[in-house]
Amino acid sequence: MRYTIDFYENFEKCFLFWIQNFIRYKLTTLSNRQVKDREAFQSILTQLNKDINSIDEIKLLAKQARQIGLIGINTYITPLDKLYIDFITKGFRSMKEIDEEFIIDFLAVHTSSLSDATKKNYRMAIIGLFKYIDKQNQDTQGNSFVYNIELKNWAGLGGSKGEKLPTFMHDNEIKRFLDAIETTEFKPYAQAKNRLLIKIILYTGMRVSEALTIKQKDMHLENGYFVFLITGKGNKQRIAMIKETYINKDLQEWEEFRPNTTLLFCSRTGKELSQPYVSYIMDKILLNAGIRKEKNGAHMLRHTFATRLYQKNRDLILVQEALGHADLNTSRIYTHFDKQRLKAATSVMDDL
Repeated sequence: MRYTIDFYENFEKCFLFWIQNFIRYKLTTLSNRQVKDREAFQSILTQLNKDINSIDEIKLLAKQARQIGLIGINTYITPLDKLYIDFITKGFRSMKEIDEEFIIDFLAVHTSSLSDATKKNYRMAIIGLFKYIDKQNQDTQGNSFVYNIELKNWAGLGGSKGEKLPTFMHDNEIKRFLDAIETTEFKPYAQAKNRLLIKIILYTGMRVSEALTIKQKDMHLENGYFVFLITGKGNKQRIAMIKETYINKDLQEWEEFRPNTTLLFCSRTGKELSQPYVSYIMDKILLNAGIRKEKNGAHMLRHTFATRLYQKNRDLILVQEALGHADLNTSRIYTHFDKQRLKAATSVMDDL
């Protein structure tokens, strides 16, 4: 049986529901060759079919399963317990607000002192949970909400596979990309909307999820700058600004087509746009620009903005504030692109 992504209106209860169902699923797929007490095992599965009121109840049932010989369940319950506790403190209102960056932030903070083997277990457990949710959620129209969590570029692991830096565009690529925004063809009613959406993400560094939920009341023009009130991670608010000249023409053109809704960006029927739709826009623009990257999604625009912001200002606090990072260490990754600082290393042998 499939369930709506927000099966309960309460985020805390809904996230617990999905973890509960995933843990039950894992109990039925892990090796049970060493389980001798079949009645106890069946009792655990039955309890996981009932209403669960806390993550501690799930942890207790997982512990009981481990005690009767079900190997490997701790690999999943321990990371998901910590993820649950972390996420319910962030003020999420819907399961749809979760995206890969929130998970990477969680991993950066909660796995920094762990071994690579344990970090891999965290990654496996979290990817497993969201793949399960991808397959098991469905709305009344038969549509599924897909997270597509991969964590390919999580830089938490040691060794070559875990040391990848964020994908971003260099200056010459940005110029080609900006040209391609203007020349890539979409349907007439979506042309200005798509240009406006991509430009706002690129010029402000806001998350895709933040851009898609901007309301008209949350933006205003002030002395040649559009000012956005963004409700970001953890329901925390911050300000983003963009020069009027960058988007005013597209904004005025989009207003001619935009349905009567509170959202700045929406479909022809007034519904909120999806992240796959933004990926479709990016694919077309990047193809037109002749740019191919390891990660081609719109999140690359956020990395591009942050990289240039740090290169031009050498101000890590500014990067943190502009991107809405809760932890300065999350912003520190962009110091790896500081070529001016790294040039000092080229002179280390000069006095020999």
